[in-house]
Amino acid sequence: MNPRVKGFFHDGTNTVSYVVAEADGAACAIIDPVLDYDPKAGRTATAAADAILAYVRAGNLKVEWILETHAHADHLSAGSYLKEKLGSRIGVGANIVAVQSVFKDLYHLEPSFPADGSQFDRLFEDEARFKLGGLEGRVLWTPGHTPACVTYLFGDAAFVGDTLFMPDFGTARVDFPGGDASVLYDLDPSYSGAAGRNPALHVS
Repeated sequence: MNPRVKGFFHDGTNTVSYVVAEADGAACAIIDPVLDYDPKAGRTATAAADAILAYVRAGNLKVEWILETHAHADHLSAGSYLKEKLGSRIGVGANIVAVQSVFKDLYHLEPSFPADGSQFDRLFEDEARFKLGGLEGRVLWTPGHTPACVTYLFGDAAFVGDTLFMPDFGTARVDFPGGDASVLYDLDPSYSGAAGRNPALHVS
């Protein structure tokens, strides 16, 4: 079964958020939602997330998952805001704990901040599968941009986050903490997180 997909472009960060839904049903997921942020004022807003909310409500869709492809450097996530509004679960790749550990020290987060992924409802392992109504979701670890990057597959649609950009940009940058060009581009037997392979090169 192949899904219906609706993209929402966020001009301020050049980010695309997605709603992926059953072809003939109500179950859906929101992928990589953006929380608006004004760096000059230091304030957040929810216009982008509210546009997604309006879309799912107008279509009588049931949001079962809010999915993050990775920890983003170019925007704040609206995942918590949408969870509060919808009661949906938030999922992310299990290697988010590695990113949290690095960022906790790098950004001098308070000692009480738990770098264990407990802020999310599910930490997806490589090759994890889950249901979205009649759709089956499949998770592939696709690290390199960050250690936590994953791709979500639903039928003929793959949501790759920042692993692959538009054709005029090529593949992802790897200069963030934990980024690794060899992991992104090559089969790297030293990468133990995905059984010595880069899943980005083995999508089937």
